[in-house]
Amino acid sequence: MNAVKQFGNSRRMIASILVVFLCAAIANPAFAELQPGQKRVVTEGEKLEVKGVILNRDGETLQLRDVTRTDTTVVLTESTSISTSRKGMFRPGKEFDVSGLINGLIVTVDGIGNAEGQLKAEKIRFKDSDFKAAVSAYAQTDPVDDKVDQALIEIAKTDARISSLDEYDVAKVVSVYFGVGQTDLTAESKATLDELAAKAPDGKNYLIEVQGFADSTGDFNQNLALSQQRANNVVQYLAVKHAVPLRRISTPMGYGETQADAADTGSRSHSNDRRVDVRVMLNKGLQSAN
Repeated sequence: MNAVKQFGNSRRMIASILVVFLCAAIANPAFAELQPGQKRVVTEGEKLEVKGVILNRDGETLQLRDVTRTDTTVVLTESTSISTSRKGMFRPGKEFDVSGLINGLIVTVDGIGNAEGQLKAEKIRFKDSDFKAAVSAYAQTDPVDDKVDQALIEIAKTDARISSLDEYDVAKVVSVYFGVGQTDLTAESKATLDELAAKAPDGKNYLIEVQGFADSTGDFNQNLALSQQRANNVVQYLAVKHAVPLRRISTPMGYGETQADAADTGSRSHSNDRRVDVRVMLNKGLQSAN
């Protein structure tokens, strides 16, 4: 019996290592570029269920890679249902919006093929544990001791900073500022966001990136949470007040303390560090196609 139990534990350990390796590989943009997957073309009207790892999300589409290294383009719509998996008959899954679909998340997509060979998603489901693992890899919100998880964090943080520069032109940048320890938007901040939303481009060629920051005073973990809440509040204001679709907003990210150059530290004002930067970016490929 002990031998059987030990064998089962070993299998689970090997499976966990393989999942971590896969997530680490796809989180690295260089790996995806050097090792492209086979493209799946979904027949129009075909009902299909695909399980895989999210490589990236670009507005209303995401790229999903399965265990056979086949990549499926998944189209998100207003009616797409996104939630964690059910936990028994009386415990429904937790509902999410599209901002929860982050790189490295293992999901199961149920959908139907469209005329472009893509999978139009009707339902997207994922495990609580997989979501927590993907969030840990995307940004260091909790202490992580495992060396593999730490490497994933650094890869994902670097990818989050540079991915938009590879695929988008930055059309406009605005910053909104906060008081010490504050996360609520001021009247001045709302006016800035109102102006930004009024000038947002029409069509499907834009993406809004939201990055939150805190000053260097206080506890690091508290500053990280503070910056994240500031970013979340900006997204909520744009979505509720101006009906900006969440699929047009990349996952809001709080980066904690603003990193200043050593030579600039003495002259910097902490009030400038307590902010959220909002970037409106235009897709290079769609611009050239128009």
